[in-house]
Amino acid sequence: MNQRKGAMTRVVLLGSENGAPPLPLTGLPGSPMAFQRLIDQAAAYDPEPVMIVRPGQAAFYPGARTVESADRAGDLRAIAEVAAGLDEDLLVLPADSLIHDELIYQLVKSKRGAVALVVREERDPDAPEPPPIEEAVPEIGMNILEGRPQRARISKTRVISQGSAYHQVTRPNAALLGPLHLKASQVANLAEAAGDVAEFASLTGPEDGVTELLVLGLVRRGVSVGIRGRRDLFYRQVNAGNADEAVREFLTFDEDRARLDNAVKGADGFFTTYFVSTYSRFIARWAARRGLTPNQVTLISIALGLLAAGAFATGGRPGYVAGGVLIYFAFVFDCVDGQVARYARKFGVLGAWLDATFDRFKEYAVFVGLAVGATVSGQFGDGEEIWTLALIALALQSVKHLLDFSFGAANRRKPPNPLPTLDLAVADDRPLRDALEVRKATSGGAVKNLLRLWTKAGKFRTVHWARKMIVFPIGERFAAIAVVTAFFDPRVTFLVLITWGGIAATYTLTGRLLRSMA
Repeated sequence: MNQRKGAMTRVVLLGSENGAPPLPLTGLPGSPMAFQRLIDQAAAYDPEPVMIVRPGQAAFYPGARTVESADRAGDLRAIAEVAAGLDEDLLVLPADSLIHDELIYQLVKSKRGAVALVVREERDPDAPEPPPIEEAVPEIGMNILEGRPQRARISKTRVISQGSAYHQVTRPNAALLGPLHLKASQVANLAEAAGDVAEFASLTGPEDGVTELLVLGLVRRGVSVGIRGRRDLFYRQVNAGNADEAVREFLTFDEDRARLDNAVKGADGFFTTYFVSTYSRFIARWAARRGLTPNQVTLISIALGLLAAGAFATGGRPGYVAGGVLIYFAFVFDCVDGQVARYARKFGVLGAWLDATFDRFKEYAVFVGLAVGATVSGQFGDGEEIWTLALIALALQSVKHLLDFSFGAANRRKPPNPLPTLDLAVADDRPLRDALEVRKATSGGAVKNLLRLWTKAGKFRTVHWARKMIVFPIGERFAAIAVVTAFFDPRVTFLVLITWGGIAATYTLTGRLLRSMA
């Protein structure tokens, strides 16, 4: 099959396996067919998605590029053919999917090599605790979650084991909903997995979907398949029995609000989370709807940062207060530029470079403004001590940035610890579970165990926010500059920056060393 040039994502849509014609979504404007709506949504990633259909079904899908397949094994081989030699990302979706644009986007932009949309079993809090996992017997999952068989076992981040009507899973706790996305780096694995699973398709049941079998093949090949829930978005496969109900539920969701919330980074610091992002997202939406680009917002942030430096340089209390207010809003717009980019989906290399570079530029300009203000005020003699403190603060922050950058670059080159594999001919997944236990035990050691304990401690909110704050992120630094300078003077500000920055650098360096040794 010919591959396209220059596209980012190949989209494959799976037509009805039983030959049923597509359904109109009568509650939506224009009553589009589900597949037509999906093709329009996919156009942002692939203007010519491939539709896999049963023989004689092509007429049901006008305007689609169809590939005929007689059965599920043929579907898998067709996907293998699409994926073979593909140097792009790949998105697989059932053609009867009713899904938000934002959820497709969240799947496509995931950093995981492979990611599947899942629904987790909700445990009854009054039910007795199950026996330890070591005592559990693998089973063919017979429970149904939202129309899909509960045949996956997932952890917090990935699919540990996937089953079928032939392949047993130890205590399945989730179902795969249908969508599956793979980065280009994993597409070759998918092509091979699809071909392998096609040979076992006759052993699977009619309830086993194509994407479930693809994930089965990937997991058995040792590929880490990440998971994502729907969270505040909607997904469902529609059929004659649930289409009207699905559309009614779909229309109750505020997709724009979900998109706006997703524009805010989930890993921000304490100050950013509670004192900026609570409202900056609305500024970002206002800016995006009026055509402001992320780079233009970055320029606003730079201008406010320079004005703050100028206000600090006046050396008087009014200037210190004004500088504190200005540096706070410089940081607000520093957050807004990224939120505009994520909300409007306008990304660029120039914007990323401007944002990273001028964050440092604003900060160092403020250091100079504080030192000039302290000298102009005459409070500190000739100002030599203040300039020394300013240089120490600047050097300390530069070293911390260097540590972060160099460790990130080195860590990306570190090869991952491979996951165990299991032949598809083995029905029982206990060998896979045992191999995972061995992998966990052999990848341990005192240092790694200490890091695991520290990671687990993060589930407590106090520890979580303490870890966020101790590294002295940019939000906390700008907040410290604004508040301390407004109420005290530049000398106290630099002492706070040096003290907190020194603690942060020590903590960061210690963590980097431990992770390097683990």
